[in-house]
Amino acid sequence: MLDVRQAAVRGVTVSGVLKPLDLKRFRPLLADDEGAISAQFSFSRDEENRYLMRVSVEADVVVACQRCLEDLPEHLSCDSTLAIVWTDEEAAHVPRQMEPLVVMETPSNLWDLVEEELILALPPFSYHDTDECRKKTAAYSDPTPKEDDGEEKPNPFNVLAQLKPGNKH
Repeated sequence: MLDVRQAAVRGVTVSGVLKPLDLKRFRPLLADDEGAISAQFSFSRDEENRYLMRVSVEADVVVACQRCLEDLPEHLSCDSTLAIVWTDEEAAHVPRQMEPLVVMETPSNLWDLVEEELILALPPFSYHDTDECRKKTAAYSDPTPKEDDGEEKPNPFNVLAQLKPGNKH
């Protein structure tokens, strides 16, 4: 927990390392609890006296491949500059190059912000390379039948041929 307003006034930089288990909303989107998440927050004020927060997050996590459902390592990276505001009205006046962060209570939980940034950075669908998925799914499919050595199987439609008019057998 951190008072973001005081941090911006002082020009504080905060960094840390988290595990996927630490983030309760992000964890269900992953296939495994392994991974590391590093986050850095830099607080400042701009020339218009706005409170700013720059958030940089790097994460190496494991997601499920949507094709073969096997584990897939994924690297996530995001870098955002947020303007800290206290009302929706103030948020409407934030310049386009920044995202507003409406802070309802002080101190603010930075883990929630890391979690939201990671959820936004996560691709909607993750896939292995096509060849790699084929190799993995080949183990689950039936083996291809071998061709017989010239042995002919009876054609099931021969019975229908006998029913045709003018065909007497």
